[in-house]
Amino acid sequence: MCNLFDKNILIIISQNQFCEQELCGVRDFFMERGARVVVLSKSGQDACGMDKEKYKPDGMIVDWNRLIRVEGKYHAVIVIGGKGAKKSLWDDPIVPQILTDHYRCGRIIGAIGSALVVLIRASLVNGEIPLPRDEETRVELKNLNAVCIDTPVTSIDNIILGQGADSVHHFSKKILGLMDDKKLP
Repeated sequence: MCNLFDKNILIIISQNQFCEQELCGVRDFFMERGARVVVLSKSGQDACGMDKEKYKPDGMIVDWNRLIRVEGKYHAVIVIGGKGAKKSLWDDPIVPQILTDHYRCGRIIGAIGSALVVLIRASLVNGEIPLPRDEETRVELKNLNAVCIDTPVTSIDNIILGQGADSVHHFSKKILGLMDDKKLP
């Protein structure tokens, strides 16, 4: 098992109707390997998932760089999908800035499920992306001229993209492999 004790990972979720399987799968995968995982939402208040599970984020997206237990940049920034991504993440003005900043620093960024739209709108992805299961997300990606293929995970440089809840483990393993390959500081 890979040791990530010195790594910080930021996970961004929508305020409500985030995908619990995506959040828990990705968060648990990295926490089990020792990473410091920080989960943020727009308000930082209790969030309710699509299956009505409650989750208390560690803070607000706007305070992403002011958290006490994390200094500097995150080694990976991951945006989680779900029905709520359309309302609170697709048009969020801060999330694309965080992603772009980390991308330019050579850090790993990722999105899964309906959160793929966030990376496309931020102009960070130009290649093929996984075809999400959600019809609304498919329509939006088509409107954005994204090239979708039926595969669980794709990667382009330091960007990892996942199809949805069914691909969480493969998605997380790809990020882990990239973290290990890059030897991020």
